[in-house]
Amino acid sequence: MPEIAWLLLTYRIPPEPAAKRMAVWRKLKAMGAVYLQGGVCLLPRTDEHLRRLKSIDHDIAAAGGESVLLAAEALDPMQGDRVVARFKADRDAAYEEFLDKCDDFEREVAKEVTANHFTFAELEENEADLKKLTTWLRKINTLDFYGAARADEAAQRLARCGEVLEDYARRVFEVEDGK
Repeated sequence: MPEIAWLLLTYRIPPEPAAKRMAVWRKLKAMGAVYLQGGVCLLPRTDEHLRRLKSIDHDIAAAGGESVLLAAEALDPMQGDRVVARFKADRDAAYEEFLDKCDDFEREVAKEVTANHFTFAELEENEADLKKLTTWLRKINTLDFYGAARADEAAQRLARCGEVLEDYARRVFEVEDGK
């Protein structure tokens, strides 16, 4: 495995108001940060991550907290593998949640088919749901820095959802054209 460099952020924010701590936590999780423990997180070392972490560092100071931002690398390949595994596990958890929502989507379309409910309004609603799934998968993929195991499965399931919707759309048009 080639040597991987990370950015390590350690921080403390006063417990109150909790909203400031939560805002920092949300920003870091939205970036794909992995927490090694409370207030200690890692991100792959990129210019974008460095820029955004410097901004978060400013937010922490404005909240009355303190932080340290460092460049880090593993001391040996096993340690690096452990960190990469943490990133992959986080993404796989996100992919798992995504796959559950794909199940929900397919069940919803199947329910409409079973009820012979073929309307343009329902089609538009399902198209909007598929668009949300597409956007969500794109966000997960953006944070999948090291190629999590469930990435291909998620892409295949999204394609399957598209096929399910396409079949439903065909039926809607057949019903509407037959009126």
